[in-house]
Amino acid sequence: MRYWWVNQNQTYKHEVQGGFLWSPKRRKDGARNHFYDTMTQVEAGDLVLSFCDTQIKAVGIAQGAAESASKPAFGSVGDQWSDEGWLVPVEFEEVARPIRPKEYIEDLRRHLAPKYAPLQHNGNGNQGVYLAELSEGFAHFLLNKMDLSLENLTAEELVDDENEIADEKAQEAVQGRTDIGETRKLQLVQARRGQGVFKANVRLNEKCCRLTGVSDPHFLIASHIKPWRDCSDQEKLDGCNGLLLSPHVDRLFDRGLISFDNDGTVLKSPLLPADVWSSWGFDGLETVEPFKAAQCAYLAIHRNSYFKVTNKRKMEN
Repeated sequence: MRYWWVNQNQTYKHEVQGGFLWSPKRRKDGARNHFYDTMTQVEAGDLVLSFCDTQIKAVGIAQGAAESASKPAFGSVGDQWSDEGWLVPVEFEEVARPIRPKEYIEDLRRHLAPKYAPLQHNGNGNQGVYLAELSEGFAHFLLNKMDLSLENLTAEELVDDENEIADEKAQEAVQGRTDIGETRKLQLVQARRGQGVFKANVRLNEKCCRLTGVSDPHFLIASHIKPWRDCSDQEKLDGCNGLLLSPHVDRLFDRGLISFDNDGTVLKSPLLPADVWSSWGFDGLETVEPFKAAQCAYLAIHRNSYFKVTNKRKMEN
């Protein structure tokens, strides 16, 4: 993990709400800018501290590396910037207890880098800084002052990205195999997306989404109970290793935010926000139809290995 300080005096509301960092690739005169070049060094999982109006107001976790992107809709902000730049996806949360780093400059001074530091030795911000790297000590000192810990900030791992990478590697392995024919390879790859033979097999066991009741298969996803990447060839295509789910329900199940007991009891992770569950109309939904024995074997794997049971600490005092 690396640690970053971003100056967002002009773009705070756009970037924090939009979930990104954006900078031009070069200065207006065409010259390179160190604080724009740093965008290309950010990686998924890095910590970003957002500085605005002399305070650290939000903390974010980078969701991926920088990509070339046109300038977002900043309105009149940034008219002087070129339209081509770097965009880094970052999920921010505004902190309950913003702090002014200048108040702690006596403690922070020893953590300031000799070059490219975001603060001057008197505690004032350095003009011209957009994205600057921080030392681990610098970042942890500020987190402690906001009553935040790195462990809690990263409690929700980048599940989507990590699982997608794992799925891609598993698919490459399937496509590179020589012990099975092309038809079999196609069936296994299609099963990753809930298509083909796998969806047909699931439909022999499941008639509708168990939470929404939607039965039209055009609007349902055949979702693996035991994730595709971790399955044997037989498990990848086994209809008992699948549920027909509405897309938003599939997302909850795939991310381990819901699961099921064998008798149909709906299990909700502490990480699932109550307002999401309520907004989707699931208040009062506690049970669904019991599952078949063959499905129960897969559900036990999901509950034990993929269902999230750890509380997430909110960014509060």
